[in-house]
Amino acid sequence: MNKIFKRSAACFFMVLITSCGGNQQSKKEGAMQKEDLPNIVIIYADDMGYGDLNCQNPDSKIPTPNLDQLASEGMRFTDAHSSSGICSPSRFALLTGTYHWRNQHGIVNSFGKPFFKDSDVTLPQVLQKSGYTTACIGKWHLGWDWKFKNEPSGKTVQGEREVNYYLPEDIDWSAPISGGPLDRGFDYYFGDGTINFPPYAWIENDKFVELPTKDQDIVKRGFETKEGNWEFRPGPMVEGWDPYKVLPTLTQKAVEYVNRQEKDKPFFLYFALPSPHAPIIPNDEFIGTSEAGGYGDFMVQTDWVAGQVLKALKERGLDKNTIVIFSADNGPEKYAFKRAEKYGHYSMGDFRGLKRDVWEGGHHVPFIVKWPGKVSAGSVSKEVVSQVDIMATLAAATNTPLAEGAAPDSYNLLPIFKGEKYTSPLREATVHNTFEKAWGLRQGKWLYINAPSGEHTKMPDSFKKLRNYTDFEGDGLLFDLEKDPEQRINLFAQHPEKIDKMDQLLQKYREQGYSVERTPVTAK
Repeated sequence: MNKIFKRSAACFFMVLITSCGGNQQSKKEGAMQKEDLPNIVIIYADDMGYGDLNCQNPDSKIPTPNLDQLASEGMRFTDAHSSSGICSPSRFALLTGTYHWRNQHGIVNSFGKPFFKDSDVTLPQVLQKSGYTTACIGKWHLGWDWKFKNEPSGKTVQGEREVNYYLPEDIDWSAPISGGPLDRGFDYYFGDGTINFPPYAWIENDKFVELPTKDQDIVKRGFETKEGNWEFRPGPMVEGWDPYKVLPTLTQKAVEYVNRQEKDKPFFLYFALPSPHAPIIPNDEFIGTSEAGGYGDFMVQTDWVAGQVLKALKERGLDKNTIVIFSADNGPEKYAFKRAEKYGHYSMGDFRGLKRDVWEGGHHVPFIVKWPGKVSAGSVSKEVVSQVDIMATLAAATNTPLAEGAAPDSYNLLPIFKGEKYTSPLREATVHNTFEKAWGLRQGKWLYINAPSGEHTKMPDSFKKLRNYTDFEGDGLLFDLEKDPEQRINLFAQHPEKIDKMDQLLQKYREQGYSVERTPVTAK
């Protein structure tokens, strides 16, 4: 057992433990039997907008039959949010029940250090305590502890600046790769780390399947994207690496993993897709399957991938006792502006903004939960929820206690799932943030942003004209999202007392280290 896991797991044996669900604490006591525990599958899309899910966009140009079917068999949340408007932070928040900004705001860059602190407790670590087998397949993007021989010796020009990057000879490939999924509670990992970041190679558990001994040359070898740019960072690559094989390979591995599972042994699969994130590279059989260009076709493939996992669960006889959660890490990439103008498909739906923004379009994401016998089929919830809530909810669903200090921002959503009575809004408030300069606080129908704009991804004038958007002036923003979900009417000047109270609550959350009050109980 590695040192990081020992330190994180040790807190499970503290005398004081917290309830699984904050103010909606489960009343059950005692461990569930293994055969009664639900399997858990989280399918996490990358850069998928709220409007990319066909069943919640009446003007969609993209068919998503598998995800639409999943929604018809479970509960669809219309007001769900990722922690951040970018990749790494949202993944950290989902896996820890902790707002990302308690650690950092930015992504983990090429060969970057782990996003985690050693004291962070993760969802797979919690589930392991209840006897779950845990697996992560796909995009990690949360860092490893790489061993470097020297500073990066590669040089290239990006735009107008020279960039240094690691060449294969700059890195010690001899040792197992520490600090990754296996050190965060996963029993198994297979993936390429991040599709557009080096190293471009398959990693299984903590070792490379084949060493990346070449310098990346994807573009030089004549590969093309079907929309947008490659977005590839320079760095080590396996000879002959084919990015078009990444999504099909991950799909195969996920299906194989499901097929290896037994009915009496609970498992947790975190299947983190690299799609529909750039590079937008749908495989040939999906070309022309949408009316929204290359991205639309890639979304069709993303839907198909989710369908393959759902099909495998059903064929294995596991679907009746499996919680399936589908969501995405943030809103769509900047290419969505041009896509809307060209094809009339709005990946952001009716929301303002895109990936990176504090505007709704940056973090207001698809969110579907299926749990046969627990969640009513075809149900829809308008409750404001966050992906940080997944950890406390699944701990409650498996009757697994959370250690004191774990999941400090996570609410238990089981009352919503099961259609029980609860006080709405369930969350006292929800923090929206990507970068340090702008913060949002959602409280009931009100959204406060402590900046004159929620924009980070520059909106083209042509798109502003298309949607009839105007810029705001002043020190901050306040919107009534029940009446104004598109964030067109700034009420900041009309409600100074509300602004003061919301700003005080935001600062309290930031300073005190948690946003959910839990009542400690004595361990049994």
